[in-house]
Amino acid sequence: MALPIKAGIEKVPGGLMLVPMLVGAVVHTAAPGSGEFFGSFTGALYTGLPAILAVFYVCLGATLDVKATPYIAKKGGVLLGSKVVFAMLVGVVMGRLLGESPIGGGALAGLSTLAVVAALNDTNGGLYMSLMAQFGRKRDVGAYSVMSLESGPFLTMVTLGVAGLSAFPWQTLVGAILPLAFGMLLGNLDPEMRRFLAPAVPAIVPFLGLSLGLTLNLTAVWEAGLLGVALGLFVVLAGGAVLLLADKATGGDGIAGLAAATTAGNAAVVPSIVASANPVYAPAAQSATVLIASSVVVTSILCPLITALWARRVLKQPAVAAADAPPPSQHNTPSYQAR
Repeated sequence: MALPIKAGIEKVPGGLMLVPMLVGAVVHTAAPGSGEFFGSFTGALYTGLPAILAVFYVCLGATLDVKATPYIAKKGGVLLGSKVVFAMLVGVVMGRLLGESPIGGGALAGLSTLAVVAALNDTNGGLYMSLMAQFGRKRDVGAYSVMSLESGPFLTMVTLGVAGLSAFPWQTLVGAILPLAFGMLLGNLDPEMRRFLAPAVPAIVPFLGLSLGLTLNLTAVWEAGLLGVALGLFVVLAGGAVLLLADKATGGDGIAGLAAATTAGNAAVVPSIVASANPVYAPAAQSATVLIASSVVVTSILCPLITALWARRVLKQPAVAAADAPPPSQHNTPSYQAR
């Protein structure tokens, strides 16, 4: 008897990332020594997150086409730039107030500059593309091929440095973007390599989630509580307002801006990578991971609702508007849920 496991997981917002992460967290909380007990390949899942991420970013990079049309480059560049600049401004303010460490007590316990910056810096691409296909211009879907450059810890590291917090050696910054750049090189030099590597992107996502979950303790998830919801609301409302204004300022109708106001499931792995690159962020890493995971769920639920309401306001027939332009020529970015 076949079980609809994948279909069930995909009913959860960001499920391909979040469900395996929850499974891993349950295992780690119930049996924290299981990795050392089993060892071998099973134990490697507890410690192999960086290697899995490196493979993931090579495959993802191969999907990015540098020959994007001028419209796609403009739209994607505006949305990407707006997110990064807003995250930098927030990082500067929070960096002055909090520094690198998380808040130690009270209602905001666990909140850190790392958590907020990482949550703002990465967009749920699958959700963006599906919303644009439904409510926006079809050619706007291709803008995500530019926005995919958000993926990984590179921009978060740069943002933290700009905010005046502990910086990272240039070798670490280069190393953080090399796998993505190498994948882009392969995919653009050889279309066959793009077609070969692209299908691996969604398949790797659950393993990222499981490996990350095996480093988490569920007691921290419980402690995140309403603070994780508040972070998601901030990303959708404050981040969405900035993106909407940027989209409209460049001739858009704001729909693409609102559709990009999410946190990607991949962002949940950024704190652990940042902490491994600079131990000063280690105290904030676990709570930041939990808060970002909450933000993924909250933004995945609220963003479609807000985008749909805005589309009904600015378009009399949203479904018709979605067909007002031909699709982009070639952008082989896969639509996978965790992004």
